[in-house]
Amino acid sequence: MIILILFWLVQWICHYISVHPDEDLNQQRTQMLQELAHRTMEPSVSFGGAVLSTALQQWLFWAIAGTLVMLLALCWWLKRRICGVDSSRDSESEGSEEENPTEMNMIWIFSRRFQLSVPKLTSRRRVVQELLSDLLQVSHSLFSDSFFLVLEPVIGVGSACEGWSPHKEEDVIYCMFVPLKPPPGHAFHLEPDTMGEMPQTGMRIRVEQVCTCTGEQADQNILCFLHHSEEELKRNQVTSLLHTLCTGPYLDGEKIALWFQTFVVSAWSVVPQSCHYSMKVLPSCRSCKMKLTKASGTSFFVEMVFSVQQDGSDIFLSSQPTEAQLPPSTTWLESYAVAEAKFFRQVAMQAPPHSCHLKCLRLCARLLEGSGISIYALKTTVMHLLTLIPLSEWQHKYLLMRVDDIMHYLRCCLEEKRLKHFFFGNEDMPEEISLPPDFQEAQPLNLFQHLAQNPATQTEALKEFDELQYYLYFGF
Repeated sequence: MIILILFWLVQWICHYISVHPDEDLNQQRTQMLQELAHRTMEPSVSFGGAVLSTALQQWLFWAIAGTLVMLLALCWWLKRRICGVDSSRDSESEGSEEENPTEMNMIWIFSRRFQLSVPKLTSRRRVVQELLSDLLQVSHSLFSDSFFLVLEPVIGVGSACEGWSPHKEEDVIYCMFVPLKPPPGHAFHLEPDTMGEMPQTGMRIRVEQVCTCTGEQADQNILCFLHHSEEELKRNQVTSLLHTLCTGPYLDGEKIALWFQTFVVSAWSVVPQSCHYSMKVLPSCRSCKMKLTKASGTSFFVEMVFSVQQDGSDIFLSSQPTEAQLPPSTTWLESYAVAEAKFFRQVAMQAPPHSCHLKCLRLCARLLEGSGISIYALKTTVMHLLTLIPLSEWQHKYLLMRVDDIMHYLRCCLEEKRLKHFFFGNEDMPEEISLPPDFQEAQPLNLFQHLAQNPATQTEALKEFDELQYYLYFGF
């Protein structure tokens, strides 16, 4: 009984000091002891309606006295801990901002408990973008007179480029989309994939030859695939994209990945960064994965994913399959990664300095790691809350409140078996995000549809989530 009361009081103290950090510690202790006295003096044991015996009353008196001594020691320890944190700096360059000591203490406890890594995402991301920019310049000089694909400037996507990767620094993967454009004499046409039903929208990219004699692609120096003879084309060693990186009339993701991997290996020595990094191309069937290692031995990973823009919007078709889906190499999956990265850039521009939204994402991602709740569901939840809660309420001092909001929102979605996809039928969509017209009118997709179809899965998910939530708040 006494142990339970002491456990409750520890949690009550931690909650109370995070909500009322400016009150005097002695006043908190007095209120706490009064509430303890009130709770412990309530009759909870009865023997046939008789009052407690004298011996039991004496035992209870000494038990309460011992508990009060322990509580006084606990208060003294908390005060020492709070004062000690006041002189520390936040691990992510937030030391310049004036923070409440008790709030910083709780954040410190959270950080230690979940071992949050603080990779140098911004500086490393710049290095990656500069490296890939130089690599693409080499590709432009090599393939400018050919009919291979035109590689557009890379777009950083994924958690590392959004600034919140929960992984350790050595495990972070910097993912970059490489938008593809058709070469002269060719055009792309997007077709829905009707080969089978898949959870994620799949499309095929049909490549067509177009006339270069007249119209927008007219160029006197380019032979026309439609109006010049095969002998002329062969004599000038002109090969259509259809004969190199396509299967039938459709763009093939596996052929593109193999072509680009071969190019990277051959072109690496002329890239300026080759003086500072050694490079190894890692196995990947539909992307180009590289491991870059400095002379000091530190290394990081880069993944280049090939993509095609959809209707001039922020929605792209990606060559990279998901873990759950391995469609044919000519099927490209609809990806919202560019729109998500753009959303987080807009939030960063509008949010107050040292906003805690990325730290909330990192903390909750570490908590949910290995559970049945996907990181994408967490990310979707945070994006919804960033449009519902004013950005001024995401200041660093509100971190604990926002973490609680995220967990509560996820819990409600699990109960209702419904989590709306952020980019479909969302009336709160920021104006800066460009979506295809049918996205605005579409019915919101349910990311928890599998829970609605299987009640047993929902029951297990709720149980697991409650255990995680208990560990978050009480697992000191």
